[in-house]
Amino acid sequence: MAKIKAIRGMNDILPDQTPVWHFLENSVKSVLGAYGYSEIRMPIVEQTDLFKRSIGEVTDIVEKEMYTFEDRNGESLTLRPEGTASCVRAGEEHGLLFNQAQRLWYQGPMFRYEKPQKGRYRQFHQIGVETFGMSAADIDAEVIMLSARLWKQLGIIDSVTLQLNSLGSNEARTEYKAALVEYLSARKDQLDEDSQRRLSSNPLRILDSKDPQTQSLLDGAPSLSDYLDDESREHFADLCEMLDQAGIAYELNPRLVRGLDYYCKTVFEWVTDKLGAQGTVCAGGRYDGLVKQLGGRPTPAVGFAMGVERLILLLETLAVIPESVKQPFDLYLAAEHKGLQQPLMVLAEQLRDEIPGLRVRVHCSGLKNISSKARQTGAPWVVLVREENGSLLANLWYNSEPTYDVQVNKLSGLLLQQQA
Repeated sequence: MAKIKAIRGMNDILPDQTPVWHFLENSVKSVLGAYGYSEIRMPIVEQTDLFKRSIGEVTDIVEKEMYTFEDRNGESLTLRPEGTASCVRAGEEHGLLFNQAQRLWYQGPMFRYEKPQKGRYRQFHQIGVETFGMSAADIDAEVIMLSARLWKQLGIIDSVTLQLNSLGSNEARTEYKAALVEYLSARKDQLDEDSQRRLSSNPLRILDSKDPQTQSLLDGAPSLSDYLDDESREHFADLCEMLDQAGIAYELNPRLVRGLDYYCKTVFEWVTDKLGAQGTVCAGGRYDGLVKQLGGRPTPAVGFAMGVERLILLLETLAVIPESVKQPFDLYLAAEHKGLQQPLMVLAEQLRDEIPGLRVRVHCSGLKNISSKARQTGAPWVVLVREENGSLLANLWYNSEPTYDVQVNKLSGLLLQQQA
């Protein structure tokens, strides 16, 4: 019988990998807590219409990449391809948005049927930040400052670059889109195949093209900045001034657009050149029209999402993960012979009581291979409990070197002293 394997592009996260995930997730929670953001958790399955109405029916995501199926009632459901639409749906459904200011964040798996490659998978994980009810540029600046603080905490700030652009209002963008289509339609035969297809469905995405000939053609195209409305210009100038004052460097990228239809005004990406083609690690912007588009009252909003797998790949590439993260245990505890196993189990419980946060693994089911199993855990401390003249003694080893022999009842005090 053939073995059942994981679905292509949907990966297991194994025990030797999860400590790094915890490190990243805990770093994110720490930073978000410092800014007063609250966690929200949404289901991974939503009604298909949610994504058709938010992302746009003529986008690659809806047309080609969504995992969509009918349930037993004939209702069309979809595994969420991104988190913003679900967050808006939840906020609107539970009365969190109208006439309120909300700062929310979420984490979890997303699903898109794409060709799997390093840093891009069919089940991937995102951490998202969404804010609602605030229309000024200060909240745009805050979410960017928040992300910059996270990069500093992770030790990658020197390896990422902030790119900024303004898409203007929906009206200004519509006017620009018409001018861009007119320019490119006259040169359609010079566009790459993807751009020719996007010309009628999502022309702004052509600005994103990586094709050299298309990029060269765009050098003479109308510029989005020439079509910005006065309010969007002022908003963008305020944002740039705040970032300047905060000492956050950025590059203006007039061709930066987001792949989803609902963005307006501010858009931004944090990019790196350390991961080859998969260079974007965090992206977001303002989407003031989305709540209304999904049936709610007009509500200003801005947010971003970061790809967890890609961020972990960057942390590993830059070798900035602290060694302590790779040590899932502090102490490996074993008995010299089977008769000491019962007091050993009691000792382990006492140590956990007396030293909160101590990570202890007990050697169970036989006395074989104690040394090799202790090494496999990566625990810096190994304790072998033995009996001598009717007393229990703890023989301590630190990083494979013998250190102390102490009475078992003094073990916790010695470990606390070493921790200090």
